[in-house]
Amino acid sequence: MLVKEERFSEDELVNLLKKQDERSIEFLYDNYSNALFGAIIQIVQEKETAEDLLQEVFVKIWKGMASYERSKGRLYTWMLNIARNASIDKLRSKGFKTNAKNRPLDNSVSYINKNFRSENNIDTIGLQKLVEQLKPEHQLMIDMLYFKGYTQSELSEELNIPLGTVKTRVRAAIIELRKKMGA
Repeated sequence: MLVKEERFSEDELVNLLKKQDERSIEFLYDNYSNALFGAIIQIVQEKETAEDLLQEVFVKIWKGMASYERSKGRLYTWMLNIARNASIDKLRSKGFKTNAKNRPLDNSVSYINKNFRSENNIDTIGLQKLVEQLKPEHQLMIDMLYFKGYTQSELSEELNIPLGTVKTRVRAAIIELRKKMGA
């Protein structure tokens, strides 16, 4: 039996998610799980933890749809922020830090780099190509903040530039990305 693959516009998808229509979460998972997993794995760098976090992120998305506001950004950006924040919270948790100290070192970095490169997952929705069109300093800001999990303060310290400059560049980068996405 052939199963018809459903397609939704972003507005249709948001409306169905807000109504808690089960088709919408299935569609969301099928179409966005790889990209979100790529963002999560880049931050936590542990496959099992990333898989658990991905499930938690989809539960948060499902339960938190009432708080999504289209006027503040696209659905993917909102979901990516949920995934990023959940990943960073996990890294900062006491339990994760304790487990990290007790687990043996393995070759997980090369495994992750070979199998879970986020640019492959992000490219499937076209975001990587849009980011590549930005100025180099804007590309760096987006990459470090949204794909590598840095906070703006950490980015300021890492690049040795004032926090205000980081905020200005991030804002400019997001404005440019919105223009390129037609939002």
